[in-house]
Amino acid sequence: MSSDALHAVVTGSSSGIGRAIAESLLATGWRVSGLDVSAPGIVRADFSHVQVDLAQGDEIARAAASLGVPDALVHAAGVLRVGPLGQLDLAGGELMWRLHVDAATRLADALVPGMAARGSGRVVFVGSRVAQGMPGRGQYAATKAALVALARSWAAEVADRGVTVNVVSPAATATAMLQDPSRAASAPRLPPIGRLIAPAEIAGLVGYLLSPIAAAITGQDIAVCGGSSLPR
Repeated sequence: MSSDALHAVVTGSSSGIGRAIAESLLATGWRVSGLDVSAPGIVRADFSHVQVDLAQGDEIARAAASLGVPDALVHAAGVLRVGPLGQLDLAGGELMWRLHVDAATRLADALVPGMAARGSGRVVFVGSRVAQGMPGRGQYAATKAALVALARSWAAEVADRGVTVNVVSPAATATAMLQDPSRAASAPRLPPIGRLIAPAEIAGLVGYLLSPIAAAITGQDIAVCGGSSLPR
């Protein structure tokens, strides 16, 4: 591992999209700190696992204090709870808010000022196409829409200090989340390309947004949707 390798903090690195992002960054020479409540799925000298419950503010503060000032923050950890009006999962809604929005807020507040002071940094939040609204997923949609608002606001704050903040919003993606029993009554919508999005496809875009050539892209919500956003 090179001592001058760029350092990325990636949440949700033990599975799904987060793991795909971590593995992609490692393959291109980054050093990665993976934040996850689960045991690590990656064993490499240039990967360090930080076990943390991202729904708990005190644990986030402890973890953030050990990270220094990274070159990039990627918040990919997530859960999905579904339910129509009259059957909302209030505890699930609170969990999604803590994990998607509050964790992003606490991590950005702890890490981004250091990036701005240094004059360089990248932040990517993994959002969702569902942020634009979908029956039965209002609570989930609200948390992902909040990420877009945060990203645009913070991008405006740090744009002149070399830090970019963007959202990557996938459509239905081939991860374990699709097999979650809690969503049994809410099947994913297959994108027009006829298949689910691959986690590696999301990781590829995230890697680009973290690269020097993407310095002029900030405050954007970029869809990886397989044509789901096209008029039909």
